[in-house]
Amino acid sequence: MNFLIPLAHAQAGGGGAEGGSAIYSIGMIVVFFAIMFFLVIRPQMKRQKEHKKLIENLAKGNEIITAGGVAGRIREVGENFLVVEVAKDVEIRVQKSSVTSVVPKGTMDSL
Repeated sequence: MNFLIPLAHAQAGGGGAEGGSAIYSIGMIVVFFAIMFFLVIRPQMKRQKEHKKLIENLAKGNEIITAGGVAGRIREVGENFLVVEVAKDVEIRVQKSSVTSVVPKGTMDSL
């Protein structure tokens, strides 16, 4: 049984090398999160900011395309909803957040 004691002391003696690897591991985690921030989180925040600006600038007469692929001309702008004319005398109500893009005027006439 006494032969196990020197092994236990030998394992505990390597504390200096473990301290360096702990700093290295923490550094790698920080680098990983920095990469994730610049490749995933930051571009997503930029897209959200652009979409919010697009929704705030919607006005009557703009021609839009929704997330579902519906194209139309805005007839009324409410707080959360829009009334969109998709054909002559055919209007639908959509959420503002479903608008993905504003297209140039005259696009609806060419469709």
